[in-house]
Amino acid sequence: MPSAKIIWTRIDEAPALATYALLPIVKAFTRGTDIDIEISDISLTGRIIALFPDSLTDAQKQVDALSELGALTQDAAANIIKLPNISASIPQLQAAIKELQGKGYDIPDYPEEPKTDAEKALQQRFSRVLGSAVNPVLREGNSDRRAAISVKKFAQSNPHRMMKDWPDSGSQARVAHMTEKDFFATEKSMTMGAATSVSIEYVGSDGSKMTLKDAVSLQAGEVVDTAVMNVKALRAFFARTIEEANNEKSLLSLHLKATMMKISDPIMFGHAVSVYYGKALDKHADALKEIGANVNNGLADVLEKLDRLSADKKAEIEADIAAVYEDHPALAMVDSRKGITNLHVPNNVIIDASMPNIVRDGGRMWNNDDALQDTIAMIPDRSYATMYHEIIEDCKLNGQFNPATMGSVSNVGLMAQKAEEYGSHDKTFEAPGVGVVQVVDASGAILLEQDVETGDIFRMCQAKDAPIQDWVKLAVTRAKASGSPAIFWLDENRGHDAEIIRKVNTYLGDHNTSGLELHIMKPIDAMKFSLKRIRKGQDTISVTGNVLRDYLTDLFPILELGTSARMLSIVPLMKGGGLFETGAGGSAPKHVQQFLKEGHLRWDSLGEYCALVPSFEQVATVNGNPKATVLAETLDRAISTYLENAKSPSRKVNELDNRGSSFYLALYWAQALASQDADSALKSRFEAIAKKLGDSEKTIAAELLSAQGEAMDIGGYYHPDFEKTNQAMRPSATLNGIIDGM
Repeated sequence: MPSAKIIWTRIDEAPALATYALLPIVKAFTRGTDIDIEISDISLTGRIIALFPDSLTDAQKQVDALSELGALTQDAAANIIKLPNISASIPQLQAAIKELQGKGYDIPDYPEEPKTDAEKALQQRFSRVLGSAVNPVLREGNSDRRAAISVKKFAQSNPHRMMKDWPDSGSQARVAHMTEKDFFATEKSMTMGAATSVSIEYVGSDGSKMTLKDAVSLQAGEVVDTAVMNVKALRAFFARTIEEANNEKSLLSLHLKATMMKISDPIMFGHAVSVYYGKALDKHADALKEIGANVNNGLADVLEKLDRLSADKKAEIEADIAAVYEDHPALAMVDSRKGITNLHVPNNVIIDASMPNIVRDGGRMWNNDDALQDTIAMIPDRSYATMYHEIIEDCKLNGQFNPATMGSVSNVGLMAQKAEEYGSHDKTFEAPGVGVVQVVDASGAILLEQDVETGDIFRMCQAKDAPIQDWVKLAVTRAKASGSPAIFWLDENRGHDAEIIRKVNTYLGDHNTSGLELHIMKPIDAMKFSLKRIRKGQDTISVTGNVLRDYLTDLFPILELGTSARMLSIVPLMKGGGLFETGAGGSAPKHVQQFLKEGHLRWDSLGEYCALVPSFEQVATVNGNPKATVLAETLDRAISTYLENAKSPSRKVNELDNRGSSFYLALYWAQALASQDADSALKSRFEAIAKKLGDSEKTIAAELLSAQGEAMDIGGYYHPDFEKTNQAMRPSATLNGIIDGM
């Protein structure tokens, strides 16, 4: 029997810390089963280090693990456990670089405003680690994301307590979006009749020409879109909504995804900052330009760079910025104690995590007085804003959802081969002037054309035909397996969706769909349909594109389960392997901050536990390994016991945290292995292990708790020291002795 290899990704922040506690357990339990667990470093710092091999010592160099994993996804034997990683914004990239430099790595500074060809080349080099750099490489299959049955049952029997009532007196909360000249309004789309290569060209009204992107390969049957965000209309929208929030005495908040959409959304974020703080920023425009302040990086970038000015000038600008708050609506706060607002840093508020919290908190966000207040949520583009609008309006009418009774909305997501917006970074540009941007094929024919004005945001997106066929197949498969209705969230009034609808109708004909309930609905109608079923305790499958996949698989799990980290995410790779994702990392930074401050890590590794089950099942199928079947079945039972015994991490210090949770998983898994009869060798081995862990439970629990309550030094945030972190995450000598002795 061939040995199987499971690749476990080393990533960032809280899930990276949790790996120190969990992975030694997994490696110990799989020892002797012909299953090897191998680490692959795709963390932000790991990817930065891999970019600069010529500048580093041999001891510092790292292989380009992401490229290696990308190649592995084309192997039918691929078996990858992928934890949430940082989708880096520029401030995060700069902080990671600074930390590496402080540790002796000869990494150059990121050139924010490149002037020379060398600086431009360096900026382009760094762009490989910005935004959604990891997921498009690894996601060579479409997404099947849902709560495991045991997890959902536990959530209904033990509903989370984070839901807050919507006010009986009525709520002023609402979603504000543009009504014209956004991506939705301008989108043009076509399906390629034959393979070709295209370039993206800017042609100015004065006849000037510029090649924005050359040699983009397109396949036959591929759906290609172009769209433009008009910045004049965007800024007018921001100004109008600011005035409305002021009149309504509501909080103002902005919801984008500047981490994933690393070109378009940071620019939109910057326009929001410059409109809101316009009175102060315009007054001091020359001084701010001189010091290189970049509003796309948020107000924090402006404030930090004021140190480059004289003390008097700095104080003057700070006073003018402070004065803005006197006649502007209050901003939603990220941390009121530190004065960090919703417009402070672009990666602080991420739409797929922040919008569910508004619903969960009764239409409110935190204000400067550390109290919840009704908020106007600005989501500029209508492509997805309408479905958030609908869920808020539903809650105003019907009240808060009940996690004990609500149904589930699982997801089948189109994401393979860089499908849709998350693969558009290298084809997104700010228009250099007034004119048109054209997509031109090899023969010189103009396939798509968009009118642009100076500063407009142009993007071109792609979705290949084979992933779309696979996506439709996966939707039918899930509908058959679950018996639930499957809804394709597609709007015939949107250019891209109209092309996809035609393909869906064609490819559904390839499958036996008798007895299945399948619908195509625009997002607002799909949301209405799903919410009616949720309130009746019924389940629904959402079948969506890449971005809605991301948004919905945070929205519904946060309401149902209290967190999206508990979701089971299976990506059947198109070449036959499997990618098993372990939940969302939007809350990861807050967990690290708490851990560093008080030695308590509340990250829930249930996503990792659940992902291991289908990973083992794949080993059993592909490698013909019966021990992997036993490991999967017993781990599944251990997860149920773990949930029934309420061993999830607490949010509070000096209570059970992630390290204790992983200990209890090990205990219950060992007990399940000891009680099974399918494999006598595993049974014999784990009878002794289960007894040792059980007999030592009180001692281990006490050792783990005693490690809490004090600040932790792990030697870094983005690139922590291995020994310090290992000691911090494995503080129980008794547990370590048992696990390491296996």
